[in-house]
Amino acid sequence: MEQTQSGRPRVEIEYCTQCRWLLRAGWVAQELLTTFAEELGEVALKPGQGGVFLVRLNGELLCDRKADGGFPDLAQLKQRLRDRIAPDRDLGHSERRPSAEN
Repeated sequence: MEQTQSGRPRVEIEYCTQCRWLLRAGWVAQELLTTFAEELGEVALKPGQGGVFLVRLNGELLCDRKADGGFPDLAQLKQRLRDRIAPDRDLGHSERRPSAEN
């Protein structure tokens, strides 16, 4: 498992340079660092090619743009990350709660 020297988790965002997705990768990184400022040790941006946009936590794939059929929904990505690094944490307004069935 990849972790930082502090022992806190490492997120890696691999993005396609040919598609010019650096700004999107930077935005996702900023959102994750803002939300998980105390839990994460590092968010790294990794240049790639061929339409790649992957988000990994300690080497484990959290989302893949190609396999998932599009870019990750940020709220859903935050929930996936939270479930692995801080399962008891409330994400506030971005938390998706199941709607009540009538």
